[in-house]
Amino acid sequence: MTIVKYLLSIALGAALGYLSYKKVGCPNGSCPITSSPYRSTLYGGVMGFLLAGMI
Repeated sequence: MTIVKYLLSIALGAALGYLSYKKVGCPNGSCPITSSPYRSTLYGGVMGFLLAGMI
């Protein structure tokens, strides 16, 4: 059951990371995380994994 918890939290974090890229973003490319959809998705997935580990 813990694997499912981690996978769901990674997927949710990645989705929220991509959503932050689409909604907030950084049009001129000066923001290190939100300037690329890959970075923001990866960052969100990592944050979701870390939050799942804390719960």
